[in-house]
Amino acid sequence: MGRILAIDYGQKRTGLAVTDELKIIATGLTAVRSMDVLDYLRDYLRQNAVELFVVGEPKQMNNSPSESSVYIEPFVIKLKAAFPEIPVVRADERFTSIMATRAIREAGMKKKVRQDKALVDTVSATIILQSYMEIAK
Repeated sequence: MGRILAIDYGQKRTGLAVTDELKIIATGLTAVRSMDVLDYLRDYLRQNAVELFVVGEPKQMNNSPSESSVYIEPFVIKLKAAFPEIPVVRADERFTSIMATRAIREAGMKKKVRQDKALVDTVSATIILQSYMEIAK
């Protein structure tokens, strides 16, 4: 039984989150430089079974693709080519960065920690994954 791994792909950093093997809990994994994400995933998959990738899909309020789709779509193509045996689904990622920042602030983190963009990316990936899990039930 494999995990579900969520990817919040960004131009500089990519946040990653993963479920437990029973797919009950979504947990932030890490944030890596976007140029290194496929290598990180190769290493991760050597030790962990993943049965599905959930990639954040940026959209405008009117449901049209956002400007960041220009660099996310090529990544999705590379992801599918690198791991053809693992399906990729897309999940709406609107407001996840705002929600992540709010969650970090409400958790009582100090200002210096709240400004850590890698933490925001990891929490955003966790929110994407949790949202996907709730919809997929």
